[in-house]
Amino acid sequence: MKDIAGLLLDWYALHARKLPWRQKNGSEERPDPYHVWISEIMLQQTRVEAVKGYYQRFLEYLPEVADLAQIPEDELMKLWQGLGYYNRARNLQKAAAVIMEEYHGVFPDEYDQLLKLPGIGEYTAGAIASIAFGKRVPAVDGNVYRIYTRLMGDDSDITKTGVKRRIREDVMEIMPEKETGSFNQAWMDLGATVCLPNGEPLCDCCPLSGICLAKEQGNMKDYPVKPVKKPRKQQERTVLLLEYQGKYLIQKRPPKGLLAGLWEFPAQEGKLSLEQLKVLLEQWSVKGDQIELLGKGEHIFSHVEWHMLGYLVHLDQLPELEMSEEAVWADAAEIEKNYSIPSAYQCYYQKIIDLKRV
Repeated sequence: MKDIAGLLLDWYALHARKLPWRQKNGSEERPDPYHVWISEIMLQQTRVEAVKGYYQRFLEYLPEVADLAQIPEDELMKLWQGLGYYNRARNLQKAAAVIMEEYHGVFPDEYDQLLKLPGIGEYTAGAIASIAFGKRVPAVDGNVYRIYTRLMGDDSDITKTGVKRRIREDVMEIMPEKETGSFNQAWMDLGATVCLPNGEPLCDCCPLSGICLAKEQGNMKDYPVKPVKKPRKQQERTVLLLEYQGKYLIQKRPPKGLLAGLWEFPAQEGKLSLEQLKVLLEQWSVKGDQIELLGKGEHIFSHVEWHMLGYLVHLDQLPELEMSEEAVWADAAEIEKNYSIPSAYQCYYQKIIDLKRV
């Protein structure tokens, strides 16, 4: 273990990824904590390449903590559209409000203070504290668990709290007094580019291969050990793009639960055939003579899968159907500008955008 820090830092000095959130803050020695924070939250459940564009746009629109604290929620959701896991954005705003109220807009620099902010756990607090402020605290995420268990040949269940605590303590023991941000980011980069989670790890490129027990035993893919996940629940849905005089019906989802507070197209449980759809439209007192099959769509959430079938229905009169108070008819330009449609509906949302451009 005592050799790991030096090997990691030497490797990182040569192979660190050039990422926009790692740029130093003007004349400062380290990156801006606000930038580090936004990037770390965006990178949860999202690939680096996908985050880069969103990160740039987010900072152009909300360059300071105060801007994030004040933006209306619907605008924030629209800005976050496509990144998924929208509670991340809500927690960002809650934390920004705390920073403005309790810290007078100055980003807290202590690990314990960061840990109290909404949406910030041990890993994110460690990442911000070490990268932006040089504090000696580890940032232990999936990359660290994977690399550590392979190095040590440790077949403990990494989902258990006690195992996580032990690994964090071991990483803390070998953490250098200086270059703490580089040390933590070295684990991140090694896990992302060399000690890969899926497929064959690139052991020949790894600075730790000479002291890795899994490499020695040839069983790298056996680590880390996790319990088998329960299969996700599958739900069938029929998504309806109801168009009337160039406008589409969208409605806001409930404030709690899956995709809370986002906008969606009306949907029915199950996959409706064309004949079943016509019967439904008759119940709404409209004819379904102009119906376009949009095809199948699928979206995988952490605990459920949506298997969808979409239709575009051109209406000659408004349907008589019950709508929530927050339901609107909006044209494609209005939807694209003002309403956050979750990526679960991307294949159907894109149809509207394509029609707008024709």
